[in-house]
Amino acid sequence: MAVSFIIYLITLITNLIIWLVILYVILGFILNPFHPVMEFFRRLVSPLLDPIRRIMPPTGMLDFSPLVLILLVQLLRIILIGAIGVF
Repeated sequence: MAVSFIIYLITLITNLIIWLVILYVILGFILNPFHPVMEFFRRLVSPLLDPIRRIMPPTGMLDFSPLVLILLVQLLRIILIGAIGVF
């Protein structure tokens, strides 16, 4: 029972992070960068994206750091759930 709750919690948190990143990217195309909603999402997502942006080289006008973050979060989910399944 406790294991399934932990797996559910891991899935919930990782899905929340992924959806926050997706909304941040979509709203970045629609809203003004200084809009209060964008500022809210920036405060939530930037601490996760900034380390990736420091490592990845710039690619012109495209920012691949949200994609890398989503892939890393999914990889982390797989590793954590796999580790729980082993025990």
